[in-house]
Amino acid sequence: MDERPVSEAGGGSAVRPMLAVDREGFVARHGLWDDAKHAAAAQLRRVVDELGVERVRIGFADQHGVVHGKTVTREALPAALRSGITVPSSLLIKDTSGRTVPPVFTADPGLGVGGFAGVGDVVLVADPTTFRVLPWSRDTGWLLCDVHFPDGRRVPFCTRGLLRDELRRLAATGLELTVGVELEFHVFGEPGADGVPTPLTGGGQLLHEEGLDRHDDLVRTLHRGLTDLDLPVRSLELEFGPSQFEVTLAARAAHRAADDVVLTRAAIRQLCRRAGLRATFMSRPAGSESASTGWHLHQSLRDGTGRAVMDEPGEVLSATGRRWLGGLLAHAAAGSVFATPTVNGYKRFRPHSLAPDRVGWGIDNRAAMIRVVPDRGEGARLENRAGEPAANPYLYIAAQVVAGRDGIATAADPGEPLDAPYSAPVAALPRSLGEALDALAADPVFERAWGSEVVRWFTTLKRAEYERYLAHVSDWEQREYFGLL
Repeated sequence: MDERPVSEAGGGSAVRPMLAVDREGFVARHGLWDDAKHAAAAQLRRVVDELGVERVRIGFADQHGVVHGKTVTREALPAALRSGITVPSSLLIKDTSGRTVPPVFTADPGLGVGGFAGVGDVVLVADPTTFRVLPWSRDTGWLLCDVHFPDGRRVPFCTRGLLRDELRRLAATGLELTVGVELEFHVFGEPGADGVPTPLTGGGQLLHEEGLDRHDDLVRTLHRGLTDLDLPVRSLELEFGPSQFEVTLAARAAHRAADDVVLTRAAIRQLCRRAGLRATFMSRPAGSESASTGWHLHQSLRDGTGRAVMDEPGEVLSATGRRWLGGLLAHAAAGSVFATPTVNGYKRFRPHSLAPDRVGWGIDNRAAMIRVVPDRGEGARLENRAGEPAANPYLYIAAQVVAGRDGIATAADPGEPLDAPYSAPVAALPRSLGEALDALAADPVFERAWGSEVVRWFTTLKRAEYERYLAHVSDWEQREYFGLL
C-alpha cells in the first residue's frame, strides 16, 4: 500500500493509505474524505479481495429516504471510489410516484439552486465507513453516498449532509445527540384473490410469545440478516396490530443511527421478499385498521465529555432537557412534515391508539407525543412518538435538532406534563399532510436553519404529492356515493 507522505497531508497517526493512482480523483481533488474514510477505503478493498465480492451497490437516500444508485462491478470499484459515480440530478426532485416535479427542461426550474436544469449530472461520493457485504447476496457489497455537484460542492438537497451540518451546529454549542430507534413495520403474505395482502397474525395480543414463535423462521431470518450487517439490533417484537412487528436498535450517535435506519429498512424488505413475504414501512396499509405503525425516536443529549445533560437530581429533566423539550413542542406542527411525510401517516393520529393526536408531553406516558423517560441509570431521554416509520431519517432527526436547539436558545417552556393526553386542552397535531405543510409555511425556524431553498424544495415535492392525492377518486368515495346518488 502506497502511503501519502507528510507533504501531501499524511504523516504520523494521520497517514492516509492511498494508491498513487487515486490521488488525482474527484474525491482527492475536492478534499471530500478525512483520514477515517481513507483508511476505511483501504480496508474495503482488502475485504472485497478476500471475500470475492463481485459487485457493489452504491446509492444515496433520496428526499423520501429511499435508496437510489448503481451497482458497479469489482473492476469498476476503484474508479467509483476515487471519482464517484454520476446519476441524473432529477433523482433529487421527484415525488413519491417517481415524477419529476419542477420544470427541469426550462432555463430556471425555480429551485433557487443551479445545477438541475436539463437534468444534468450530480456525483455520488461513497462513504467507505458505511461499507457492508449483504448477507443475502454474499458476493454483493453496499455503500451509502453523499451527493455533490460536478464542481465539488455538496448538493444542498442531500439530506445526509444536511443532518451532519445540523449536528455540527449542535456540537458548536457543546452538545451531542444520541438517538435510539424503535421501528414498527408490517409483514404480509402474498395477496389473496381480492388483492389484499394476507396477514401473518390476527393482532390483539401485544408481545405474545407464542404468536412470535409461530413466525420463528421470520424472526431468525431478520435477526441473522440484520446482525450480519453489523446493525445494533436490541429486540424483535410482535406488536398489537395484525401482521405488525417491531425492531429496536441500540442508541448511538445521531448520524450513525440515521444510516442504520436506511439500511435496516432496506434489509427487512429484501430479506422478507426472498422469504416469499412482503414487508412495508407504510404506516396504515390495507388490513391494519386496528393499529398503525410508528417510528419512536429516542433522544438524549451529552456534553463533550460524554456526561448526560438532561438529568437533574430530584427533577424529571434538567433545565437543558426542559428547554430542548420545549423546542420540540413549540415546533411540533411545522416539524410534522419531516416526522410524518406521507398522506397515509396522518391516518395514524387517532385518540386511544397508542399514537398521539395532539402536542404535549407526559412522564412515561405512551399517549403523549413526547414521552419523557426519567433517568434509570443511563440518563433521562425523550421519546418522540409522532414519527412514521417511512420518514427520511436524516430529515426527521435534523428537524428534531433544529427544534431542540431553538428551544435551548429561547429558553422554551414545555409547560406541565399531561396526565390525560387524549383529552388535554392543547393544540392538535396536523390532521393531514396539507395541514402540516401549512404549519411549516407559518413557522420560520426551519427556513432559518436550512435556508429558504431547502424548505421550498421539500415543500414543492410534498405539495405535488398531496395534490395528486386530493385529485384521486378513492374506493371510499365510490362505495359511499355511486349507488346512493
